[in-house]
Amino acid sequence: MSTLKKIKDLDTEELLISTYGSRDFDHPVPKYKIPEKEMPAKHAYSLVHDMLMLDGNSRLNLATFVSTWMEDEARQLMSETFDKNMIDKDEYPQTAEIEMRCVSMLAHLWHCEKANDTIGCSTIGSSEACMLGGLAMKWRWRQRMQAKNKRTDKPNLVMGINVQICWEKFCRYWDIEMRQVPMAPGRYKLNAEEAIKLCDENTIGIIGILGTTFTGEYEPIKEINKAVDKLNAKTGWEIPIHVDAASGGFIAPFLQPKLEWDFRLKWVKSINTSGHKYGLVYPGVGWVVWRDKEELPKDLIFYVNYLGGEMPTFALNFSRPGNQIVAQYYNFLRLGKDGYRRVQQVCQDVAKHLSSSIAKMGPFELLSDGSELPVFCWKLKKPMNFTVFDLSERLRYHGWLIPAYTMPANLEDVAVMRIVVREGLTFELANLLINDIKKAVEHFETQSGQAKQVTDEDKSKKGGFHH
Repeated sequence: MSTLKKIKDLDTEELLISTYGSRDFDHPVPKYKIPEKEMPAKHAYSLVHDMLMLDGNSRLNLATFVSTWMEDEARQLMSETFDKNMIDKDEYPQTAEIEMRCVSMLAHLWHCEKANDTIGCSTIGSSEACMLGGLAMKWRWRQRMQAKNKRTDKPNLVMGINVQICWEKFCRYWDIEMRQVPMAPGRYKLNAEEAIKLCDENTIGIIGILGTTFTGEYEPIKEINKAVDKLNAKTGWEIPIHVDAASGGFIAPFLQPKLEWDFRLKWVKSINTSGHKYGLVYPGVGWVVWRDKEELPKDLIFYVNYLGGEMPTFALNFSRPGNQIVAQYYNFLRLGKDGYRRVQQVCQDVAKHLSSSIAKMGPFELLSDGSELPVFCWKLKKPMNFTVFDLSERLRYHGWLIPAYTMPANLEDVAVMRIVVREGLTFELANLLINDIKKAVEHFETQSGQAKQVTDEDKSKKGGFHH
């Protein structure tokens, strides 16, 4: 029977049809069921490889914060350690030692007074790290309330509405009231005054974001700390601050070293960051570090007698590869502080070059310019015959993936575009992008039509926010 006859007799929606049937692959393969028979490795590779060709080019994906380039030596180390299970600390003691060295390095970088004797761990990404930081705050709050013979059934957590989705998950999964400060015209982040208004004795903590996903701005952690210190002194409460430094944790120490946001501030008790963002590691590795060991309640630490020895664990995940941790350590050794500073400075220079060029085009107004994180966003100055969603779609023709989305509560009618500049986005690529944006604007200007408004469908497009 011919291949064509076989295909006609089957539901092609359920099949993968090889493009190489005329050579040595002459039969269809089911899409949603495991095939009955095995196939040669090169055939399986071809099928998967061809399917992935339609994915976007990760280097041109300016929506994501995660790293899309690493050196060959780092890639080699990662390939050599894919098979090492991070939880098997007895079997892979050197990988476990590398993890602890990275925790210590971050504690020093963030000015922890007990950096040589603090506690922290690697995670799959910042989402898991945030969960661990949040759990520690909840447990510590509960201990304080129990010591005062007070109820512990109504915990709340204060944050801006601009937080990453993982904080909403945390509050829902662990039954915590989420108290969010909405945005306001000209203010796209949390401030101290609004945060303090939402606090009471049931507040387990305040979340400060060092680099919001919406605009790339830093929240004023020092001002929030000052307000919290005053509030705690007045009430006798001990409300802590957790800094979600998913992106800024690897930017501020190098580009804004005098900025006080970390353990230099009294009430900052824990910090998370993403190694796979500006830590310059491929996805997925995150980190969480506590000010000192007392900030991580012992009830959250489990001792597992497994695979040859008893070991402590306080991560949400269990088995995972050790290769991202190895890659993080490689970057610390390879780059050092000077290398990280150089890489991040180039990213910021490219971001400011892009933002200033876009601001000069005429139709656009910047909401941020990349002077904190190498991230910026912009909107249309006034209604045009196109929206930022149209521009985002038009740029896809050239391979650029740039998100357009509407702001959250109180500013839902503000639609913006955002660019994340990472290592690998060169000035040459940036200039190509500027030219493509100019061409897109010129294209829209030649089209007739009435000014467009943000539609309900547009308001639902809030992609691009990832840890």
